[in-house]
Amino acid sequence: MVFLDPKSQLKILKRGIVNLEIEADLHEKLTKSKKTNTPLKIKAGFDPTAPDLHLGHVVLLAKMRQFQQLGHEIIFLIGDFTARIGDPSGRNSSRPPLSTEAIDANAKTYKRQVFKILDEKKTKVEFNSKWLSPMSFDDVIRLSSKYSVARMIEREDFKNRLRDGKPIAMHELLYPLVQGYDSIELCADVELGGRDQLFNLLVGRDLMRHFDMEPQCIMTVPILEGIDAREENGEIIGDKMSKSLNNYIGVEEDANSQFGKLMSITDALMWRYYELLSEKSEAEISMLKEGHPKDAKVALALEIVSRFHNEKEALDAKDQFDSLFGSGKRGAIPKDSPSFTFIHDNPKGFLLINALVESSLAPSNAEAKRLLRQGAILVNGNRIEDIQHFLAKGDYAIRAGKKRWAMVIIS
Repeated sequence: MVFLDPKSQLKILKRGIVNLEIEADLHEKLTKSKKTNTPLKIKAGFDPTAPDLHLGHVVLLAKMRQFQQLGHEIIFLIGDFTARIGDPSGRNSSRPPLSTEAIDANAKTYKRQVFKILDEKKTKVEFNSKWLSPMSFDDVIRLSSKYSVARMIEREDFKNRLRDGKPIAMHELLYPLVQGYDSIELCADVELGGRDQLFNLLVGRDLMRHFDMEPQCIMTVPILEGIDAREENGEIIGDKMSKSLNNYIGVEEDANSQFGKLMSITDALMWRYYELLSEKSEAEISMLKEGHPKDAKVALALEIVSRFHNEKEALDAKDQFDSLFGSGKRGAIPKDSPSFTFIHDNPKGFLLINALVESSLAPSNAEAKRLLRQGAILVNGNRIEDIQHFLAKGDYAIRAGKKRWAMVIIS
């Protein structure tokens, strides 16, 4: 393997990151790697607490892919053991434990989905139950002796919970130690994580010193905002992407849903998605900024959908979107219309009345029924009068009366 010089590697790797602990150490590791022609071991852990990966996860996976493309060894660590503890990062209450069956099922889907981003042949997959499950209580006590309680409760989320009188369970104090021990077992040179993981990653760096190991470097990436985030006073304001908040784009969603959701985001959020998700160069993105924002948004949607499906499906999704929302098309709505995404588990679909109310096209169920009976509701250009009409999965241009429109995505 012929490695790029350390300076060039750092330029690529530093794009879009929040923290780098410590750049001089990473430069030294990269220099040694090139001199000995030995790849660095890059670790990132994912607790399988939900069955689906979304674009929020892809931000971290994309950074892993950069290391992989530069010739380094990627270790995709599935935290099947730590998922039973529950990561307290960013939480104001204890996370309820998951069953072993749920964790195992989620882990299987992670293995399938992650290789939409990483090269399967060049990725090492590990499960931390391999070394954590055999540990004895003596082992846990010895590990706990390496870190003080005072340092542990310096965590921002722990401090907030103590201030608010909310309990912190003992097992939550162990989580950062367990995550840090993973780095010892894997002899990690670099650990990657979201910016909310910084404390946990630093614990791993400290523990490695206690075990007389060269401490890992740490790189954190931003937390990706969900598709409903907006710009206020020059800043992106909104919750992080999350399936529970219904503001996510899933890695395994169909091409039409992915394309439609990406087209629904604000222009400001689009550029943030470019920064964190796109593989286009900075020069290419700068050129897109000189053009019309809609063209840039289409280019982003095509890139992302092609990555998780293929170019043909991405182009078909664009044609589908244009047929629904394009200028002069039947059922078209104004391009600045609000967008809403709804998830359902009803085999019949999502009730149109509910979509009208939840997208604010109607103030109440009674008004939604009245509009339907009056023939004032158009869905993709078709008049709907049935108050029991269900929407299947897909994208819908909905018009209520003469002055209210919305783009509704059912997934």
